[in-house]
Formats: sequence, C-alpha cells, structure tokens
Amino acid sequence: MLTAIPQNIINHPQRILEPHERISEVLFGLIMVLTFTGSLSIAEAGREDIRVMLVGALGCNIAWGIIDGVLYLMSCLAERGRNLTIYRALRATNDPTRAQQLVSDALPPIVVSILEPTELESMHQRLQQLPDPPNRPRLSARDWLGALGVFLFVFATTFPVAIPFVVMSRAHVALRVSNAIAVFMLFVCGYAFGRVTHAGGWLMGTVMVVLGMALVALTMALGG
Repeated sequence: MLTAIPQNIINHPQRILEPHERISEVLFGLIMVLTFTGSLSIAEAGREDIRVMLVGALGCNIAWGIIDGVLYLMSCLAERGRNLTIYRALRATNDPTRAQQLVSDALPPIVVSILEPTELESMHQRLQQLPDPPNRPRLSARDWLGALGVFLFVFATTFPVAIPFVVMSRAHVALRVSNAIAVFMLFVCGYAFGRVTHAGGWLMGTVMVVLGMALVALTMALGG
C-alpha cells in the first residue's frame, strides 16, 4: 500500500477545478467582456460597430482564456514542485526538529495545532519508508483537463452578455440589456463566491455588482 503513496503526495489529488476557481474564472470573463460592451458608443453605433465589438469581446476572452489556462498549468506545476521539494527534504533529514518543522509547514495550521511532536515525528518516519520520489514534477491528464476547463469558463461567459447585440436591432436597448445581464451574473457569481469562501453571499454579491456598475460607469464616462 505504501508504494502507491508518493505519487499521490506529489500530485495532491483534488477536483479538476475547485468551486472558487470556477467562480473566479466566470467573474474574470464577465469583467473582461464588460470592458468591451461598455466601450461601445451607443450614440453612434451601427451594425458594423456592434459586429466589431462582438468580435473584439470574443477574441479577448479567447486570448485571456488561453493565457489563464497556461497560468493554471504553471500553478499546478509549481505545486508539484513544492510538494516534491518538501518530500525530498523530509526523506533526506535525520534531524527530528527539522523534520517536524517541514511536516508542520506542509499541513494546514489548524491540523498542526492539534498534533503532538511525537505524531509529527511518526509522520516523518513513515515518509522515510516510502520509495524514492520522481526526478521532476510532471503535469497529469487532470491538469490539462483543468486548463481546458479554465479556458471554457472564461470563454463561455461572453455569450450571455453578447446575446442582446445579436437579437436586438437597437444598439441602445441591446447595450442596456447586456449590462443588466452582466450585473445579474456578477451578483450570482459574487454570491456563490461568498458562500464558498464563507465571506457572506449577499456581501460578496453586492460587492461584485458595485464593481460591475463602477466599471460600466467608468467606460461610459470615458466615451463609451
């Protein structure tokens, strides 16, 4: 049984995308597309202007979705590297104090607070009995799926905000409906984020709405 543990320690298995990560990506996509829809001059906009705006919003979210996916992979690789470094250090040291400190640093503080030094040393001894760790950290298939998920979440959030410009002929009305959809989605995402992080759903929902409205007001003040 012990021979299967090292790779799990290095990879730290979890859901491909944690809830707070999903919500953060949606919020990011909404804010990005709001900068485009808010920059549309409703007094002078024609169908060509709307088409250019839609292409720009979609292109921006595609680009940032790719960038965010790459950053996600880099984050996964950095986590693997950190786990590998701690694991190697634990196996290499024979100093009980140093070993206990390394184990403590790798665990959540609330868990460390209830562990005795003998328990930390027991963990160190058991880790030393495991096989050698891999030479370098590697990305798993789950990491690549996570990066794809990040890209899709960022990109998909463009569509609800862009739909009014597709189905409505009057740019003024389409812009207002688009902004209303974006603000509503900001509240829902903020509320969900607040629930997940225990920061308060209504509080975070309101904060995100204020942020969205401020962004719209700013772009309109600057000529949108």
